[in-house]
Amino acid sequence: MALYDISFYSQSLIRPVSFQMFLPNDPREGTDTGNIRTLFLLHGYTGAAGLWGHEQLAEQYRVALVMPSGENAFYLDGLSTGHKFATFLGQELVGYLRRTFGLAQTPEETGICGLSMGGFGALHTGLAYPETFGWIGAMSSALIVHSIAHMKPGQSDSVANYDYYHECFGDLETVEERDTNPEVQIDALKAAGRPLPQIYLCCGTEDFLLEHNRTLHRFLTDRDVPHVYRESKGNHDGVFWNEYTPKIMEWMFG
Repeated sequence: MALYDISFYSQSLIRPVSFQMFLPNDPREGTDTGNIRTLFLLHGYTGAAGLWGHEQLAEQYRVALVMPSGENAFYLDGLSTGHKFATFLGQELVGYLRRTFGLAQTPEETGICGLSMGGFGALHTGLAYPETFGWIGAMSSALIVHSIAHMKPGQSDSVANYDYYHECFGDLETVEERDTNPEVQIDALKAAGRPLPQIYLCCGTEDFLLEHNRTLHRFLTDRDVPHVYRESKGNHDGVFWNEYTPKIMEWMFG
């Protein structure tokens, strides 16, 4: 096994960035990385890139784990210069991994999974780049688009203020109508006849984001989009995510 802490200059973010990567083989043993599948793991709001404690499963399934930082940007292209997080994740980082390590070559062998804010990021990124990501795992996803729509300057909720949401999502008057809304992304892919990634949603029954996740589940059902949806006892915490990350890895790579 090998754990990398890699830094390179990002054109999307206009600064040096770093990410962690776990490979289930050690290059010093002369093992080719070309047939290793790839899973991007996205942290949540106030979180940081790092191992989720499932390296043994990565070795079992021969999966490279790639852990970038989305800061608190919802993995979206923000309004200001140097905040193109979606472009960084879906294009620039993928390109770097392909050129440097031979990873993430096809959607069939590339998955993306996240929790909370990272669950939203996994959905948005996977739907924005279906030619790259064939599998989406979204746990306790912060599907807050409908909640923040029409928020006014000076207003805030229990998490952040208008300025923060406006920087991440753009115009909050139209946020539900643009591709910042996964529902819009799904409709656009279906209208264009493009294949959608496989989708796995899960949320705890005590989670404050439960109804948001149920809403997307109903939307997918109404649109006849095949997906897996799971609810079980649990809160918005590591206990629930540690339960479902192995299930999602089994679903993707088992």
